[in-house]
Amino acid sequence: MRQSSAGISLEYIEHNAAGIDVGATEVYVAVPPGRDAEPVRRFKTFTGDLRAMAAWLVQCGITTVAMESTGVYWIPPHQILEEAGIRVCLVNSKHVKHVPGRKSDVQDCQWLQYLHAVGLLKASFRPDSQICALRSLSRHRASLVDSAAVHVQHMHKALTQMNLQIHHILSDITGLSGMAIIEAIVAGERDPHQLAAKCHQNVRSSRETVIKSLVGNYRSEHLFTLKQSLTAYRHYQELMAECDREIDRLMRSLNSRIDPTQQGPMPSPDPKAQKRRKNQFHFQMGPELNRIFGVDLTAIPGISALTAHTLLAEIGPDLSRFPNVAAFASWLALCPANKKSGGKVLSSKTRQTSSRASRALRIAAQTLARSRSRLGSFYRSMRARLGSPQAITATAHKLARIVYHLLTTGQSYDESVFLMEDQKQAQRHEKRLRKQAKTLGFQLVPIAA
Repeated sequence: MRQSSAGISLEYIEHNAAGIDVGATEVYVAVPPGRDAEPVRRFKTFTGDLRAMAAWLVQCGITTVAMESTGVYWIPPHQILEEAGIRVCLVNSKHVKHVPGRKSDVQDCQWLQYLHAVGLLKASFRPDSQICALRSLSRHRASLVDSAAVHVQHMHKALTQMNLQIHHILSDITGLSGMAIIEAIVAGERDPHQLAAKCHQNVRSSRETVIKSLVGNYRSEHLFTLKQSLTAYRHYQELMAECDREIDRLMRSLNSRIDPTQQGPMPSPDPKAQKRRKNQFHFQMGPELNRIFGVDLTAIPGISALTAHTLLAEIGPDLSRFPNVAAFASWLALCPANKKSGGKVLSSKTRQTSSRASRALRIAAQTLARSRSRLGSFYRSMRARLGSPQAITATAHKLARIVYHLLTTGQSYDESVFLMEDQKQAQRHEKRLRKQAKTLGFQLVPIAA
């Protein structure tokens, strides 16, 4: 038992709990009073010091530690503590706001230790080590895509400065025709007719228009910028291909949720989908995703292989950490966050989140605008009632519930369930109307078809 500053005695739940305030160059660690002559210690963030910290915590009989998820500084202490057999409770910084007037590193670690000891902290979701490794590679690949896009913009700028309008004629300057023309310009070709001859036959613009767009003012400084931007773009494409090979290797090492002896033949891939699109992975992701998840998430309208890969990298195939589907949707910030005071609802907006899984589901919901599926009809009806932003959130919430159901039950996606639900809703509506008619002294009579 411990008495808080408000005079309320709270019972200890975690008797062997410690608190860590994480910083860039040092960490402050607090253990329960009586475990050591110096219950609060400061350690540097060097690997040797962090291992000495873990050894000191084990010596003090600590079995669990609470720390805030501060940037990326928490990752080395987290890994070293896990190797030492100490359970780490990684908490959201918003959930452990310090009381006013008590702000210091020593007070912070003591406050974390106390909150964790009395059971007032809830650990954030963190997948297993293999999924964390896949998540790191996937996020790194996304940064490579962003960096490559920056150099594409540099190429556009250099072409505009030379008054070459080819990037306005072609839909994608990094396509087959665009790359061939830019490489020829960098190599020294200036004749617009020779440059226009490198366009693919599927280019919609006429040959005369392409020739006119390739007449410009070739200046040495802009050509130098174009050359370096092209080299940097090619380099990032090579880095992406190398990263894809590492992601493929890591995905193949993940456990399969499908029995190979009972797995039927894989469906033949769509010939139209064989052509690799821009920034897509350099390997067939669908079969690996089906093997790891145990179900085909791409059968859900709006869920592409890239969306399914994002869910795998951010969450993993095991959703047992979430007690129910409501907790899963709440973690994704796809449900209302009600704020009440004095019996009045102050706000019911969804929480802002930087979750990549939530963003992927929202993008998947947007793609259903013209879908002929039941989910597409649901999105359009929500958009007519609530507007586009709320419709995207509502549809993403429904997608999250479907994903949770498929991964926890192992069942395949079946759209006939929606028809059954519509029939049940119609029956409930009819029952309600009959009850109202009976109350008013009327009787409903069905119209013959």
